[in-house]
Amino acid sequence: MEVRVLNALPAAGRPEKDYLRVHTCSDPEDDTVMFATIERFTDKTVQAKSTTTRIRTLVERRRMSSDAALELATSYAERKQISVVYADATIDDRHPA
Repeated sequence: MEVRVLNALPAAGRPEKDYLRVHTCSDPEDDTVMFATIERFTDKTVQAKSTTTRIRTLVERRRMSSDAALELATSYAERKQISVVYADATIDDRHPA
């Protein structure tokens, strides 16, 4: 399965019902240290009218580079048959859509 990595936040009305989001930030005390958070979002329809989103944190503020975080998220997505990984603006353009 091919996993798409998009360097954007998910838009409202997106077609995916299951996706990952990768967020990285630098340590406020040492900007050479990066932390990553990886979350899985799953939308479920409740009573055929409303949709609820379940958010599961897979990795929270773990010390790793942007590249390592994307590699981990992409391999998880492949294993779990998730087609899209959204990466925030702090992840550079070396990972085009």
